[in-house]
Amino acid sequence: MYRSLLVLICLFTLTACAPENQTAEAKNARFEVMKTDAQWRKDLSPEAFRVLRQHGTERAFTSLLNHQKAEGIYYCAACNHRLFSSHHKYDSGTGWPSFYKPIATHAVGTQPDNTLFTTRTEVHCARCGGHLGHVFEDGPKPTGLRYCMNGAALKFVKEPAPR
Repeated sequence: MYRSLLVLICLFTLTACAPENQTAEAKNARFEVMKTDAQWRKDLSPEAFRVLRQHGTERAFTSLLNHQKAEGIYYCAACNHRLFSSHHKYDSGTGWPSFYKPIATHAVGTQPDNTLFTTRTEVHCARCGGHLGHVFEDGPKPTGLRYCMNGAALKFVKEPAPR
């Protein structure tokens, strides 16, 4: 009985997280960088494709970027759009790279995400629409936000970072 219930919950969760369940706005959105799935698969690692293009989530505490302490810029792994500064990064304890704000107001976009039995706010790259993670209202001052990002969706470059 419990095993059957567990299997049903797992199947529902996997179905709810599938890219087919994107909002109509996300499916019809137009971005500066648009490619076919075949082109994205060619340009991205399998894990980056799963996260960025299929709205996947990497396992907590698996990204090397979670422990990155150097000064630099975090770019979208799909289109090289500047997303976050190392000066806005902090250790949230969640197992994913976390930031209290994007590098610029136009760097990311958001939309409602109604998967996993709750409503969250998905964060995507404003340039290519790639799924980056989610933003929560439990972050530090000055914004009170926690941009919880998938390391597979980011590329870190050591360079002077804006504050």
